[in-house]
Amino acid sequence: MSEELEQQEPNTQEPETMADVEDHLDDADPWNLVKKYMEEGTVLPVKVEGIVNGGAIAMVEGIRGFIPASKLSLSYIEDLETYLLKDIEVQVIDVDEANNRLVLSARELLKQKEKEKREEQIANIKVGSVFHGKVESLQNYGAFIRLDNGLSGLVHVSQISQKRVKLPKDVLSVGDEVDVKVIGVKDGKISLSMKALEEKKEPQNEKVSIPKSENIGTNLGDLVKDIKLDK
Repeated sequence: MSEELEQQEPNTQEPETMADVEDHLDDADPWNLVKKYMEEGTVLPVKVEGIVNGGAIAMVEGIRGFIPASKLSLSYIEDLETYLLKDIEVQVIDVDEANNRLVLSARELLKQKEKEKREEQIANIKVGSVFHGKVESLQNYGAFIRLDNGLSGLVHVSQISQKRVKLPKDVLSVGDEVDVKVIGVKDGKISLSMKALEEKKEPQNEKVSIPKSENIGTNLGDLVKDIKLDK
């Protein structure tokens, strides 16, 4: 038995020091955790547990966090109560332990998701595709069109019509519904054309009837036959 004990490897693991214990305690401190979440941009799934004036409440590591109404969505929220008990993702954007203040935000994550979705949609747009859309805004250099898939593109003033257009507002108004053709996709921007969908008008050649030479002679004879010359 003693030989077996002698053959066992000695325990080389050093005992924890007081500093190690303090580090563990710091890591477990909820305020230190939320500060770390803020520094690292950690995405936190939370449940909206209350609605207060100007925002919502969610708990993170046992700390009451405030989500301003402007940070809950990308658009204006008519009724904050619709967010009660809703599961959302947030990030920590402000930590003030002295004033017991923890501020959370969902807006940045929503913006990133919207950007990724838009990039994916644009990547699937094919040059030559035809879309229906509405005139969103007018500039001197062209018209921005909101497509039926939610994306926006520019019809340059030179691509509005086969006829020369000086200013887009001369022929278009905000809200007009138009059909457009995709003529280019570059750097996340969509170039559109209305002119490309117009039927090309071929010049019409008018037919001119030329009388035969014998008819010309006959016609001249008819003109002078009734003329009497004075003797």
